[in-house]
Amino acid sequence: MKSYVCTVCGYVYDPSEGDPDNGVAAGTKFEDVDHAWTCPVCGAGKDAFEAE
Repeated sequence: MKSYVCTVCGYVYDPSEGDPDNGVAAGTKFEDVDHAWTCPVCGAGKDAFEAE
């Protein structure tokens, strides 16, 4: 699974870790993360992320 980086702040979404503090379980592909999810660091939307 690919990691995705926030182009605003540099946060890396790693699918093997997910974002459990914000309701995204480990093992969740970025494509399967809800469209309303935002970067936990800066609040940017999913559209601000690019594949690494």
